[in-house]
Amino acid sequence: MKENIMDIMSSRISANLKQIRNKKKLSLDNVANMTGVSKSMLGQIERGESSPTVATLWKIATGLHISFTALLEGDTMETEIIHKKDIRALLSDEGQFRLFPFFPYDDNRRFEILQIEMDKGSCSSSSPHEYGTEELIIVSQGTVLITVGEKQYTVEAENGIHYMANQHHIYKNIGDCTAIMYMVIFYRK
Repeated sequence: MKENIMDIMSSRISANLKQIRNKKKLSLDNVANMTGVSKSMLGQIERGESSPTVATLWKIATGLHISFTALLEGDTMETEIIHKKDIRALLSDEGQFRLFPFFPYDDNRRFEILQIEMDKGSCSSSSPHEYGTEELIIVSQGTVLITVGEKQYTVEAENGIHYMANQHHIYKNIGDCTAIMYMVIFYRK
């Protein structure tokens, strides 16, 4: 089952990247220049030969001026129960940082909702997003140090933080257990 989910996610990313690139009338060279991701890596992603990391997907999304989950979304239904076991985790920090895109971006909603699990000591760095992009996070378990620009904030379980995400930001689990947080990313038009 896990391999099937991985194949589905890889196929979605491949198809979505091709569609977005074609819609914007961009070559692989153009996308490579806009995103900082090599032309060969972009080609491998489009052919479904490579599963990109969270950091690579963020670079692509930011460079193309699209939402993170625009690369992940599939067909939607009117009503649907989302099972975590059916969501392929996007991995970073050697698998210690796991991102689950529960509710991908949709042009009609302009937001996405993610669950993030971070093992003890795990860290993830995110490039600045488009101007006006906001991140709203609730930490449900553990303690997370969030750096936004030059400032650091310690967010403990059952607390949240809201910030403009158009500057470099870092998440680090500084607690003694796996940290779990829920993130809403809101994209202005």
